[in-house]
Parts: sequence; C-alpha cells; structure tokens
Amino acid sequence: MQQPGISDRSFQYGDGIFTTIRVHRGQLLLWPYHWQRLCASMLRLGMAAVDEVWLKQQAEQQISAPEQVVKIIISRGQGGRGYSPAGFGQALCYCSASALPDYQALQQQGLSLDLARLQLGIQPLLAGIKHTSRLETVLLKAEVDRSTADDLVACDSTGLVTELSAANLFFYQQGRWHTPRLHQAGVAGVTRQWLLDYLQLTPGCYSLAQLQQATAMLACNALMGLVPVRQFAGLQLDVAPVLPLQQAYVNFINQQNNNVLSADYFGRDLVPVARPASTDVK
Repeated sequence: MQQPGISDRSFQYGDGIFTTIRVHRGQLLLWPYHWQRLCASMLRLGMAAVDEVWLKQQAEQQISAPEQVVKIIISRGQGGRGYSPAGFGQALCYCSASALPDYQALQQQGLSLDLARLQLGIQPLLAGIKHTSRLETVLLKAEVDRSTADDLVACDSTGLVTELSAANLFFYQQGRWHTPRLHQAGVAGVTRQWLLDYLQLTPGCYSLAQLQQATAMLACNALMGLVPVRQFAGLQLDVAPVLPLQQAYVNFINQQNNNVLSADYFGRDLVPVARPASTDVK
C-alpha cells in the first residue's frame, strides 16, 4: 500500500482530513456517518470531491480480519511550495488497517475522568472537522499520559466544555442527556452523531459548573462505542443511565451487519461528488 510522500500537503501542512472506522464482523461500521462527515469536511475546506463507491471499495480492500480498524486519510494533494491551496485538483486518498484495541474492560467498568489544564483554541472554520492538524490533541494526550485518570475533559478557551482527548462526552442531569455544541472547537464524532439521532438531542453550550452537576456521563467514539464514566474529578457517577444506551448501540451495529445500511437510512442529504480520474490507491 502506497504511503504519503514527503511533499504531500497532509504531511507538510496538515492539509487533509481523516476518519477511523471500526470493522465489525468484516464490515465497515457507521459508514454513512463517516462518509457524511468526510463530505462536509471536504466541502468546508474547499478540497476536490472523492467518489463514495470508489473510496469505500479502497477501505474494504484493507480488511483482513473480522474485527479491525481501517483509517482513511484524504489529502488536498502533493507538490508545490507554500500554504496556498490553489491549483490542486484531485485529492489523494490513503487507506490502512490495524488491530482493534480491546475495550471490553472499559465498557464494563467505566472510565475515570479529570479536568484538563489545556484549553482548546477557538476556530469555527475548523470546528467539528477531523483534520490532520492535530498538535492540540497531541498536547492533550500528553497531559492524559501524565494524569492518573483514564482521560481528561477539555474546555475551550472561553470555558465551555468541549470533549475528551479522543472521544465525545455526554452527561446526564435531571433525567435528560446533554452534550456540548462543537461550533467553536472539537471533533464531531460519528458515534456522537448516531447518539444525537437516537436520542433526538440538540447539543448545547455548557460550563464546567453545569457539568459538575451531572449524575451520569458517557464517552463515545467510533472504536470503543459507548463507555460509561464511573468517576469525574473524584465524584462517583451512576452508570445505570448509560446501560440502555449501550445496549441500543449494540443492537444497532448488529442490525447493520445483518442489513447493510445505505445513506438513505439516515435521511441525509449528502454532498454530491464525482468519481476521480484514477482509481489507484494513493
């Protein structure tokens, strides 16, 4: 499999996007959600479109085990000098596979969370996108490594609760679930979007003081699914409200494996794209 060259803009400038997909029973989970986010990201960054059928085929060709991880990177292109994105035509796509980490213990026992010292910078043009410029996340993950907690809750520079180092956050208060809007910072995860749809939930803006009133929390991402939070900043949390959501998610992914879902299942208006001139994996 070909790797990005040294002149690739995703390598030089972080001028690209990516998505990380769980393979379950040999199939790409939540593909319509991954595709929707890739389309929205390419549109916002002004990148050349990629064909969905072709890209999914490239991803599926990487699958070599029933349970696995497939990563897709889409770069604006290769060559040139300087920051300007002008003059690049076809986007370049890279697919790779790796082993799926074992999340069973976390899913059963839950996470411990604490508060990060790092605050996320505000940039609405990039908010929600899983772009390849991830130095902020690297610094946040380094802080997690120094912490005794499993992960850390990061706020943006205005103090609004945003996300964890590699997962989205939901919290339960007075019988209702809540999750932060990601209009200023953060990554809009595909499992987060599934849960928003399932709960018919509208995200909101929440302060740390509001989060500290929560009685239950969960973390979610595409690989580990939904994981309860057992403790936040020394406060013990109730995992019971998370359990029905965990089961609903398991039921959903089993349904996806039994009935391969199309994007129409989700009622989405996806960005139309054209097939690339070449079908070679870049």
